[in-house]
Amino acid sequence: MKTTTLASLEGLQSPTEEKLVTILSIDGGGIRGIIPATILEYLESQLQELDGKDARLADYFDVIAGTSTGGLVTAMLTTPDKEGRPLFAAKDIVPFYLEHGPKIFPHNGGLLGSIKRMLKSLVRPKYNGKYLHKVIKEKLRETRLHETLTNIVIPTFDIKNLQPTVFSTFEAKENSLMDARLSDICISTSAAPTYLPAHYFKNQDKDGNVQEFNLVDGGVAANNPALVATSQVTKQILHGNPDFFPVKPEDYGRFLMISLGTGSSTKMKPKYNAKTAAKWGICKWLLYGGSSPILDLLTHASDDMVDFHISALLQALHSENNYLRIQDDTLNGTDSSVDISTKVNMKKLVEIGKNLLKKTVSRINLQTGLLEPCQHSGSNEEALKRFAQLLSEERRLRKSKAALTGIRSE
Repeated sequence: MKTTTLASLEGLQSPTEEKLVTILSIDGGGIRGIIPATILEYLESQLQELDGKDARLADYFDVIAGTSTGGLVTAMLTTPDKEGRPLFAAKDIVPFYLEHGPKIFPHNGGLLGSIKRMLKSLVRPKYNGKYLHKVIKEKLRETRLHETLTNIVIPTFDIKNLQPTVFSTFEAKENSLMDARLSDICISTSAAPTYLPAHYFKNQDKDGNVQEFNLVDGGVAANNPALVATSQVTKQILHGNPDFFPVKPEDYGRFLMISLGTGSSTKMKPKYNAKTAAKWGICKWLLYGGSSPILDLLTHASDDMVDFHISALLQALHSENNYLRIQDDTLNGTDSSVDISTKVNMKKLVEIGKNLLKKTVSRINLQTGLLEPCQHSGSNEEALKRFAQLLSEERRLRKSKAALTGIRSE
């Protein structure tokens, strides 16, 4: 089947011309993970229209990367069930948040309860994490990193060594000390400072060697994990991983990437300003207006810098249409919170995700650093349909080549 017409019309590379490296990236953002989960449900539904109801996102991406809540979604989409298929379909993710969100981030007790939680957060994490840990362990069981149905990348941060620790399927297959349980990895990447407790665990290889981990939220290092994912792929190409042949390390034009944000409030009334922050001490940098300014700054900076870097690189290679960043920067009030898990707010987050599908595709302006609508690019919904078509065709091409190789080897 020829696809050159589709590729030329949409500015996307045709999978029949050359191999593509397919990457899905999901930001961190606590309960706002509902937003990208809504987008993923739509994308998977489009793949199912093309390839049947059993199609799953893990079948189409070389790498799925996620930080914090995005890391949990990544694990859910790629953990095998008893039949060797993904434990969760994309349509199952939003119901998971709706069921478990209020227990992960409990908000009982009204105004008095809120005051108690705020005072408690001055001396210990806002939430004890017990329910989150319990449900993650129940769902992911003893599954280890090397067992995922496609390659995954989940960043964390080691507070003992003061450096990022990136868990990837690639690394796990080469170094069994990094082949940790997915449950431990997800608990670690979700351990946002001031919100949830840091996570300590050990991992042992078959020779009895032990490695200790002292980890917190991956958002401290890479709340938007898209760049970490591309770096992991580049490293594999440099090492001669045959899965990516004949792609070369500099062939970023062959990367097909969908990057999903969890929303921000950058276009709305800002939470902070310099006149106010000039008077802050340690306590207010950690807690102000019900949120943590220092954590907000770290995660927003990571999100925007990664988007800027990838956009600039692909624009320079005239491959910007191979990159789709879907982000809503107009959140306001409780929408922008990472932990308000009331039924009203979670329902609103679902609607934000659905409305985001209808919005025009946006791209970061390299001069201003702001997201701007792209002329003649259509809606995010239309863009996802085009990407689904390309992902489907790329998968079919690989199957055809694999079958041909098998015949030749016989």
